[in-house]
Amino acid sequence: MNIIYFLEGTFNSGGIERIVINKANWLAEHGHNVTIITSDQNGRPDYFPLKGVKRIDMDLMYRSNSSNSIKRYFQRRKSLKKEEQLINQYIRELKPDVMISTFSYEKNILPHLKDGSKKIVEIHFSRWFRLQRNRKGIGRIIDRFLTWQDIQSVNKYDKFICLTEEDKQHWKGLKNIEVISNFIDPISRSPASLENKICIAVGRLVYQKGYDRMIEAWKLVHAKYPDWKLNIYGNGPLQTELIKMIEQKHLEDVINIYSPVKNIDEKYRESSMLIMTSHYEGLPMVMLEAMACGLPVVTFDYKCGPKDIIKDGVNGLLIKEGNIEGLADAICKVIGSKELREKMGENSYNLAKNYNREIIMAKWEHILTNV
Repeated sequence: MNIIYFLEGTFNSGGIERIVINKANWLAEHGHNVTIITSDQNGRPDYFPLKGVKRIDMDLMYRSNSSNSIKRYFQRRKSLKKEEQLINQYIRELKPDVMISTFSYEKNILPHLKDGSKKIVEIHFSRWFRLQRNRKGIGRIIDRFLTWQDIQSVNKYDKFICLTEEDKQHWKGLKNIEVISNFIDPISRSPASLENKICIAVGRLVYQKGYDRMIEAWKLVHAKYPDWKLNIYGNGPLQTELIKMIEQKHLEDVINIYSPVKNIDEKYRESSMLIMTSHYEGLPMVMLEAMACGLPVVTFDYKCGPKDIIKDGVNGLLIKEGNIEGLADAICKVIGSKELREKMGENSYNLAKNYNREIIMAKWEHILTNV
């Protein structure tokens, strides 16, 4: 089967890039011809290795467009027109059986192409992710319109894949929707000891991840457990702002921000708890990976993901969205009880086996074969 994925780029260390590349590699290993077409690679190297997968970059650079809203609108219209022309050129050469959108700029283009291929779209966030960015003014109006437009767009695809049962309920009335979660690759053979006085957080330093809320909570944790540390692995536009916030709260000796690392599973195993304070997600790879290393999880109950993955009190603690004091109390509860940490860590490790690569990719094979 000839399969094309569309992705903004393969240069980032993010969860979307990781799971799409892992799926593409698996499909290539199992006899499919797989191509990833990117829009914004700009000559940057792949962060995660491609194994038997071809990559083509359209060099559109949507992200480099002007900060002026009106000018950006017309630049993007021009880029979209060029993208449609390039996609038509590539499908004549590659003759795909299936094309898969990852909910980026190609989302509104693919359903209108009459090339005979089947069209699948997968979302890596939740139904309301645009509105959860909490933009103001004209940005809020645009987000409302695009949120309405999303459901019109995905309805035109042969299959629409979301990540959680929780999110599926938000896409009311769609008959083409299926739930397939992300998978973990690899699942750690040895869980963390949970003895180190370290908590971990992983993800881009952007508004979505809510690190300012995590730092606020850690100030309260630090007052009770000054010998525990919080290690954050990620980079992004808010790094300077977050470092300044850490310094203002005099937490620079206990909160560290590190660049992304490729051996993140080792960092999980050196830790004793995962903390997540995101405003929104789809199905966070970070949460699954931490569970696969036997970590208990303390997280806000944001949309979407935690309700599907975390059984409150079993493999982690779910805290009401935005309740910073509640988050701090939950972290302290896990820190204060090694018995609780070990019980939840063991349950995390066992539950993570439900997200094994072969189990999840069998569902994808079924979809691709039957579509």
